[in-house]
Amino acid sequence: MTNVAGPESVPSPELSLAAEFPAPEREQWQELVAGVLRKSGRLPEDFDGAPESKLVTRTYDGIEIQPLYTRDDTAGDLGFPGLPPFVRGAKPEGVVSTGWDVRVRHAGSDPKVVNAAVLADLEGGASSVWLRLGEGALPVTALAEALNEVYVDLAPVVLDAGTEYEAAAQALLDVFAEREIPASAAVGTLGADPIGVTARTGEAQPVAPAAELAARVAAKYPKLRTLVANGLPFHEAGGSDAQELGATIAVGVAYLRALTEAGLDVDTAAAQLEFRLAATADQFLTIAKFRAARRLWDRVLEVSGAKPAARGMHQHAVTSPAMLTQRDPWVNMLRTTVACFGAGIGGADAVTVLPFDSAIGRPDAFSSRIARNTNAVLLEESRLGGVIDPAGGSWYVEKLTDELANAAWAEFTAIEAAGGAEAELASGALAGRLAATWEKRAQRLATRRDPITGVSEFPNLTEKPVQREASHLSTEDGGLPRHRYAERFEKLRDGSDAYLAAKGERPKVFLATLGPVAAHTTRAGFAANLFAAGGIEVVNPGATDDLPGAFAKSGATIACICGTDAAYEEQAADVAASLGAESVLLAGKGRYDGVSGNIFAGCDALEILTGIHAQLGVSA
Repeated sequence: MTNVAGPESVPSPELSLAAEFPAPEREQWQELVAGVLRKSGRLPEDFDGAPESKLVTRTYDGIEIQPLYTRDDTAGDLGFPGLPPFVRGAKPEGVVSTGWDVRVRHAGSDPKVVNAAVLADLEGGASSVWLRLGEGALPVTALAEALNEVYVDLAPVVLDAGTEYEAAAQALLDVFAEREIPASAAVGTLGADPIGVTARTGEAQPVAPAAELAARVAAKYPKLRTLVANGLPFHEAGGSDAQELGATIAVGVAYLRALTEAGLDVDTAAAQLEFRLAATADQFLTIAKFRAARRLWDRVLEVSGAKPAARGMHQHAVTSPAMLTQRDPWVNMLRTTVACFGAGIGGADAVTVLPFDSAIGRPDAFSSRIARNTNAVLLEESRLGGVIDPAGGSWYVEKLTDELANAAWAEFTAIEAAGGAEAELASGALAGRLAATWEKRAQRLATRRDPITGVSEFPNLTEKPVQREASHLSTEDGGLPRHRYAERFEKLRDGSDAYLAAKGERPKVFLATLGPVAAHTTRAGFAANLFAAGGIEVVNPGATDDLPGAFAKSGATIACICGTDAAYEEQAADVAASLGAESVLLAGKGRYDGVSGNIFAGCDALEILTGIHAQLGVSA
């Protein structure tokens, strides 16, 4: 065999693969963009602005996401990992040697069942335990039993006990004492969050007792944290990333003030705090959120007089409960994987992946194992923790981090100017801003500009709903609301299921297809997908010359005309009149006699589907 890869074929180190090509200019790229946009009809011939401006999108904070970022978009000197402003990470070594803390949440009420699940998680790769205690969850008095055979000096325990945080804290301290764990070796988070309870319930909780508890704990247990500044109530209320960050930092400042008033110096007080933030399926915003959060908290501690080494932020990422769906919940595995990825890349210290069935009820053993293994795959197989600040140097991420930090700082300073987090919750001003953002989000969800795969896009009407034991998690606690992005579409699906159970068939719409299959299939497919999002089946006769007869046989009372624009001009009005339907929709934007409404990309699908349900007598 001839050796075709001899020494003479080895590339020179100085070889540049682009040496034979001219350097591209931005103007050339703009010309290409303009050509594509003109072909798609998105760029008028007389448009004299930058063509790429037609590709700009905006976040709920008004941040413009450009289609292209270059070295001109750098955000200045960001320092080094482990040093202020900590954008690049709270620790100089990152998580290269340890990986992030894989934190698993348990909300069961039976201590034996919880104990078995905790042990299984720890054996399967979890590194810390997050326990919900109190009403509807594990009784505080059963904490020791739930932690039986758990090495609490090696696997930190994080408590979430609502108003019972003092009793829960004492129960955990008693466990340390009973097992003769030195105070210097005790690790974990006691989870006191009175402002978070206020946000959840609407009932004001005093902060001073939590600060006094922290002062006692800090004096004896140097590795225990007492307080959690929890951003999830603001996130689940529909808030934007900047609103969540600004409000969470404001809560942290409120706790910092209370801790120093309780006698702690600012460095010790800062060490008593942990911050909990949502990680979403928008991976870039999630990465930017955790990087920006460290920068914001560093600035707060800097002006508070903390030493540089004490200004790091301990972050706990939780995959967003708001993004989880009850319908087609298997897709949640993909959402939480992307969210976990974003949190890990963003530098979160601990990550909790919620099981895919969390929105339905208590997770089962399978979903819990998949959630735990999501971390394992990203850490062990994808090696995401093997690089310190892997997003560093990305012009897009750096610019987005900077813009998000500035937007969040504006929210934070507005809260502080109004008297702080407690005052903003008491007045309802913060709730009002969150509600306004939720309304914008709800509109984008309704029009499917923010699509929900498996629910508002590509739903599967034949899927069997997943059943789980109720989790006793109220969505109407009296405080900030808990929203899920899919909730309104899923209510329509529930109505369809009830209709099916009562009548033996689902609500349906007849597709009046014009011309051969090739002429109507695109819009017929679009219509079928949209109607399925409301649990509505379609009757598609295909290519037929007898649409009135096919409609009569279908048993439907509502029709939707599907075809080309040219076919609409010639036939839409006549077909609408011939069907004898109670109402006729049209897949497209044209207006014709007999057509009562239109469906098209960007239409308010939720409003249309709700109207059809009302016409057909469908109710959840």
